[in-house]
Amino acid sequence: MSIERVEIACGGYRAEILDLGATLRRLVLPDGANVVLGFADLDDYLGPPLFYGAIAGRYANRIGGARFSLDGVEYRLAANDGENSLHSGPRGFDQQRWEIAQRDDRSVTLRHVSPDGTNGFPGTLTSEARYEIGADGLAVSLRATTDRPTVVNLTHHAYFNLAGEDSGASVRDHVLQLPASRFTPTMPDAIPTGELRDVAGTAFDFRSPKPVGRDIDAADPQLEAARGYDHNFVLDAADGARRRVATVWHPRSGRVLDVQSTAPGVQFYSGNYLGGAAPGTSGGDYRQNSGLCLEPQLFPDSPNRAEFPSARLDPGAEYRHDIAFRFRTAANEDEAFG
Repeated sequence: MSIERVEIACGGYRAEILDLGATLRRLVLPDGANVVLGFADLDDYLGPPLFYGAIAGRYANRIGGARFSLDGVEYRLAANDGENSLHSGPRGFDQQRWEIAQRDDRSVTLRHVSPDGTNGFPGTLTSEARYEIGADGLAVSLRATTDRPTVVNLTHHAYFNLAGEDSGASVRDHVLQLPASRFTPTMPDAIPTGELRDVAGTAFDFRSPKPVGRDIDAADPQLEAARGYDHNFVLDAADGARRRVATVWHPRSGRVLDVQSTAPGVQFYSGNYLGGAAPGTSGGDYRQNSGLCLEPQLFPDSPNRAEFPSARLDPGAEYRHDIAFRFRTAANEDEAFG
C-alpha cells in the first residue's frame, strides 16, 4: 500500500503530512522556504528509521536496559540502541501506519492503536496526533488513552533548518535560546545518570542566546560522547501550560522559530549523525548538523527514575501534550529574543 499524503494550508503556510508515522514531510513558510528535513523518495521512509518529522512513541527517547517496572511487574522491551530502547524499539510509532481520522483544509487528525505487548509495552494504547496550521505556524496536539497501566511519552521529531531544507547549510550558525537552568547529563550510552546538572559555566548554557556551534566542539565528555548536543534540558517554567520552551534565530534570513509545549523538558539534538542517508526532500544530501531537533517531552528513562516526572498513564486518564511551532522574522538579536 502506498504512503498517503495530506496537505494543509493557511495564510501562506503549507504542511505535508504522511500517514506513515504521522510524519511532517514539508513545512513551507510564506516566503517559500521549506524548513524541515525529509526524504525525496517516499519509499525511503520505510527504510532504516531516521525519524524525520515523525511522531516518536510509545516512549520517545531512551529507556535504559530496555526494561522498566510498573506496580511490581518488570516489562522487558525490544532493544534497538545497544542494550537500550530508543523511541520504543524497532517499528515504533514512526514506522506505523496511522489512520486519517479527520481532515479539512487547515487540519488533519491521525489515529493509531498499538496493541497490548507491542515491543514489550503493557496496555492497548490508542493515540491521536492532530496537526493544525494557522496564521503563524503549526500546532501539534498529542493524545493517548490505555486499557492497562502503562508509560507514555510522545513527541514530535522534526529536524529544522531555518536557512531552508535545500540550502545545504549547517545549523551551527543558528542562534538558540533555551530557558533551562539544568540538564540531565548522560552516561556513554546516552542514558541519564539521574543528576540534574546546573548549566552555568558549561557548554550547555543556552539561557542567553548563542550560536549552536559556539561550544559544540568544546572539550566536554558529554559533547564528545554524543558528537555534539543530544541532551534533555530541564525547563525552568512549570509544565502543564503551553509556554515557550525554545527560540531559534537564523541571522542571514531573519527567520525565527518559537517552540511552545506543555512538557517539562526538551531534548536538543544537533543532528550529530546526519549524513550518508538517501537524498533529502529537494534531492540534496544532508550532512552532520544539517538540521536540529527540539523535542519537548518527559525526561529520558523516566520509567526507571522515580525522581523524574512520571510517565505513567492509567485507564480512564488521558495523556495530553500540546506543541506549537510559531514563526516570525527578526532583523537583529534583540528583535529575535527581546
